[in-house]
Formats: sequence, C-alpha cells, structure tokens
Amino acid sequence: MKLCVFQGTFNPIHNAHLDMAEFVLQNYGFEKIIFIPAAAPPHKDYDANFAIHRLNMVKLAVENNPHFEVSDIEFHLQGKSYSYLTALELYKKYNIEGKINFIIGTDAFEKIESWYHSEDFKKIVDFIVFVRENNFTPERFQYLKDKGYNFQFTRMPFEDISSTELREKIRKGLPINKLVPKIVEDYIRKNDLYKTE
Repeated sequence: MKLCVFQGTFNPIHNAHLDMAEFVLQNYGFEKIIFIPAAAPPHKDYDANFAIHRLNMVKLAVENNPHFEVSDIEFHLQGKSYSYLTALELYKKYNIEGKINFIIGTDAFEKIESWYHSEDFKKIVDFIVFVRENNFTPERFQYLKDKGYNFQFTRMPFEDISSTELREKIRKGLPINKLVPKIVEDYIRKNDLYKTE
C-alpha cells in the first residue's frame, strides 16, 4: 500500500488541512491518507486532557471520506509524540510499498533538523512539502537535499488558515463556519472549547 500520513496538532482541524489532504490524494496516487493527531506534541505546550478533543474533531472531520483515516497510534505510545517513533510503528502495522510519505508545511520543514532523530527519520520517509509563503525560493532548501532529505514541493490554491487565529476567533465569538466543517464547529460549540487560552 502506498501510504501518506498527515501528522499534526490539529488544534483544531480546519478546512485547509482537509483541502491539503484531498489535493495530495488526487495528485500523488495514494490509496489512503492517514491523519495522526499528536497526543503530546514535543514542540508545543499542550493540555493532556484536551488531546482527546483534538482526536475527536479529526475523526468527525474525515468520517465521510472513505480515503481518509484517523489513527490514534500516538495515544498508545509513551511520552512525547515524536514523528520518527510514530513512523516506525506504522511500518510494523501496515504493509507499506516504498517509504511513508509525510505531509508538512515549509514553515515546519525548515526546522526538520531539530526534530527527534531527524537523521534516522529522513531515511524512512519522503516529504511532501506544502509551500506556505508568497516569496518562496526552493534554493533555500537545497542544503537539506544535500544532506539526504528526500522531498518535493507542492502548491495549491487554498486559504492558508492559521489554527492560532482560528482559536482567537472562537474566543472572541466570531464566525468560523467557513473555516471548519460544520460538524467540527458544532463539536467546538457543544464542548465550549477555546473560550480561554
């Protein structure tokens, strides 16, 4: 199986996440995109009790797409949610053709060398890197190619939604109906999420 994973905090998942996954599915020939909400993100402050809400929202957001799947694999691993350790578990779980493909934005990819066991991680995944800025120059990432990171850049027309700005809108009571699936918006309202930061 050709496998692509989309790992993230998804705090909360929004339409741009779903558009990116659909774009990859349609343009790269994958059978499945697996969303993996981080249980304990290593680079961010997080509320352990809130993690289950993030997982639930991702499940709701993708439930009607047969090509999307949600994995709670990181909720069963001990400690921080490191992508390298998650990838190793995925290789045990699935019969994967070639390498796992890993969706990431240019902002995160710029920091990839700071990730846990990055030297080992780069050997077991290929990166699909979404360009998230207007003045993009691929040459500035050449040094990563020289160091053995295998990646390709991709662009798509979409509204680049910031989860931080989205949470701020919710806190201020502003409308979010065009930014997240309605079922996710309903979940946020029902559970009174993001009212305080």
